[in-house]
Amino acid sequence: MAEPDLTATRLAGGPESPRLLVVGPSLGTSVEALWEATARRLVYDFEVVGWDLPGHGRSKPATGPFTVGELAAAVRRLAADVAGDRPAAYAGVSLGGAVALELALDPGVFTAVACIASAAKIGEPSAWHERAALVRKAGTSVMVSGSSERWFAPGFLMRDPATGTRLLLSLADADKDSYALACEALADFDVRDRLADATVPLLVAPGDQDVVISPHTAREITADRAPNSSMNVFTGCGHLPPAEDPDAVARALNDFATGGKR
Repeated sequence: MAEPDLTATRLAGGPESPRLLVVGPSLGTSVEALWEATARRLVYDFEVVGWDLPGHGRSKPATGPFTVGELAAAVRRLAADVAGDRPAAYAGVSLGGAVALELALDPGVFTAVACIASAAKIGEPSAWHERAALVRKAGTSVMVSGSSERWFAPGFLMRDPATGTRLLLSLADADKDSYALACEALADFDVRDRLADATVPLLVAPGDQDVVISPHTAREITADRAPNSSMNVFTGCGHLPPAEDPDAVARALNDFATGGKR
């Protein structure tokens, strides 16, 4: 296995911004579709830079297997290239949140890390291997119908069909082999026994309507496991809070990453 090649996209701000925020996607989404609305709300305080999973959004397809830890290594390198002397924070959703936990254990330039709609172990390995096999055979479009039910809180697709459709199209457009390799990376991901070694402030932030990773599952990160961690539950959100409630996510990240200082 080797560190994957990730493409970074500036979503808001620029090198003159006082702080850097790197944001990561959920499996099957492009970082722009997921994070653009939240990034716009952070433009005065952060340069917001997103990265795409291999074969998703702007990133090239994967050339071989990778682990969540190797994704984190690529994100550390990406952040080091753009942070300069500025404080840097990270926030990721689902698989991007799994990367957050790896970064909490080995932060590099990051001084604060937010794990959104994620957990220290996500699902069961057998289910991820089954999904990988299905997508390799049928393509990512086979996941669209089920994801439209799992990703969002009830009523979201009626309230904001444009955002929901954009996210689901990014799933349909994802490279099937890269998606399958990401599933296999999640099958092997389990940092439950390592969380006590987390070295930076860690925000754990599930959606209260998430049927993929419940607040109870997310809370296991903070309960007697990760020191220096805190919990923020996004009310009315499912699995993709930065798209579902960008105002709430922007407020939470600004307060967490700056300590309330602007």
